Amino acid sequence: MNLIDIKNIDDAQLQIYHNMRDNAFNSSNSFVADSPKVVNTLLETDLQIKSLLATKEYYDEFASIIKTKKINYLYLASKEQMQSIVGHKIHHNCMMHGIRPQEFSLEGLDDNILMLDAITSSENIGSCARSAAALGVNSYLLPSNAPHPYGRRALRVSMGHVSKLKISIYDDIKKTIQDLKERGYRVYAAEVTPNATQLSDLKPSAKWVLLMGHEGLGLSEDILDLCDEVVSIEMADGVRSLNVAVASSLLMYKFKLS
Repeated sequence: MNLIDIKNIDDAQLQIYHNMRDNAFNSSNSFVADSPKVVNTLLETDLQIKSLLATKEYYDEFASIIKTKKINYLYLASKEQMQSIVGHKIHHNCMMHGIRPQEFSLEGLDDNILMLDAITSSENIGSCARSAAALGVNSYLLPSNAPHPYGRRALRVSMGHVSKLKISIYDDIKKTIQDLKERGYRVYAAEVTPNATQLSDLKPSAKWVLLMGHEGLGLSEDILDLCDEVVSIEMADGVRSLNVAVASSLLMYKFKLS
């Protein structure tokens, strides 16, 4: 490996690592990932990797994985230099600059889809992605105004497993739900309503979309009216809801099991 020893942490080639805000990468379609587990998971995919920024210890330990990818820039830095670049203390020893994969159209998605509406937390985006990948729900449909699934925090929480999913981004939820129904999907809304189907009684169709709402507000009435069925998780008295990532995991398990 030809490692490039970093002398100046303000080198223009390292600018991508200085700017950690997810929305800063939209114009270049880039992403930054960190920690060995996440980076190594992504190295095992066909994603385009532009560079690595890591310590000698990382390069020595994972040389066999790194050599399987064509990466033009392998920057060598100390952990102290890396901390200066990101501006805070870190507990890992590697970072990656890659290019987000091409998004899928609705036509390219599988028969089972996890769809999110108005999610605001990058951590929830990543956690839902990890559960979907683990349970074999390989298509992930998200709104354009939500945190991107290839954002640094979402990637870290997903442990890089977002890379296993077909990602599709939509702008208009009502039009998208209608388009999905026209393509033969039955759209299930996860919400607590008086007429909701209890999860234990659910008999999902073979081709389905599971729609999860906003972390605090849930799904609005006009969105619920567009869906084919509302499903709720039975819970103890006095507890109205679960975290969206936990709820989606339980629901997807039942959907796949049925």
